[in-house]
Amino acid sequence: MIPWQMLDEAKVPGGTETLRFYRRGDEFSIRVGRQELMNSRVYGSEDALAELACQGLAAVRAPVVLIGGLGMGYTLAAALRTLGPGATVVQSELVPAVVRWNRGPLGEVAGNPLRDGRVKVLERDVGEVMREHSARYDAILLDVDNGPEGLTRKANDRLYVPEGLRVARGALRPGGALWVWSAGQRQGFSSRLGRAGFRVREHTIRARGRRKGARHILWEARPGKPD
Repeated sequence: MIPWQMLDEAKVPGGTETLRFYRRGDEFSIRVGRQELMNSRVYGSEDALAELACQGLAAVRAPVVLIGGLGMGYTLAAALRTLGPGATVVQSELVPAVVRWNRGPLGEVAGNPLRDGRVKVLERDVGEVMREHSARYDAILLDVDNGPEGLTRKANDRLYVPEGLRVARGALRPGGALWVWSAGQRQGFSSRLGRAGFRVREHTIRARGRRKGARHILWEARPGKPD
């Protein structure tokens, strides 16, 4: 078997962890220590996150979508496939090296979505991006860290506490929705979204699609009182 080759590494700004970027043949991996965060062969739930979020925007003339967390580009690529030519996708990524990897050898796996003219890349914390604009986004997709419990950067937890969720709600346009990806179930998070002023629906998606792989969770949160 071909051994893994480490191509690069990068410190997470504001955190203590180091991201390491590996390649084995045509397979890529991003890891923290011994834990794999992402693999280029496992992206079913990332596709589902973008597809579910963006399918509902077909009637919006020029939708603006914010994605927090670039990863391997699969969420961004799926959003671009689903959205029309008039859309704008703001891609926020805190770690500059991740953007560099996606502009380099990693770009091919998702079809080089950063080259799409509808994309605006911000190498910044998505929480800061949300705070800057009120009622700007038709959808906000948070694919940050491992979900509502920070792994690579403890400060990521601030996105998922009540105050951070209220910031996200304020950044949405009327009729917009917040979508949150997680590697697994997080007990009490649906209730937390409800207390932050959202109506919530949970989706369980297999990591590899077509009923294969681990069960990942997507939260669909729309401003309003719970049903």
